[in-house]
Amino acid sequence: MGGMTTSSVPPAETSARTEPDLQAPERAMLEGWLEYHRETLAQKCSGLTDEEVKRAAVPTSELTLLGLQRHLSEVERWWFVTVFAGGTDEGVYGTEEDPDGDFHFGPQDTYAEALATWRGEVAAARAAAAGHGLDELGVGTARGGRHFSLRWIYTHMIEEYARHNGHADLLREAIDGATGA
Repeated sequence: MGGMTTSSVPPAETSARTEPDLQAPERAMLEGWLEYHRETLAQKCSGLTDEEVKRAAVPTSELTLLGLQRHLSEVERWWFVTVFAGGTDEGVYGTEEDPDGDFHFGPQDTYAEALATWRGEVAAARAAAAGHGLDELGVGTARGGRHFSLRWIYTHMIEEYARHNGHADLLREAIDGATGA
């Protein structure tokens, strides 16, 4: 594919994912599972080239590992920063003209940039949730003007990552046959 870089994607981390403590209190359990799923996504993309993370496994789908990484940057910002903390409704990749911009990228877009952006959005999400109780309602709204508790947001984010990590499993297997993790 002309114009696409073939540089290798940086490794996710040198250490393995940490499974959540089986006896942790609720907050630690929710945070542990969310962190586990965050790092699962990073591991699914680890070691591939920019060309590989941009590859759709199904010709009729725009779903790619790069798109998933960018999408989850959007989701982190939306739920933690916009809906919970009341930040501005400004997309990371999506625009009014292209709300699905997270899945639309060009040859200049790299996984290294997407990974750095995602890590920044995860840090902002952690900061937005810090010091708040699980029953606390966000100051921003979504889905018809409703306020969401931090507990609901954590639970939803675990579901969001788990679903997309299933997609990532299939995409990665189609790229190089890697399964598991």
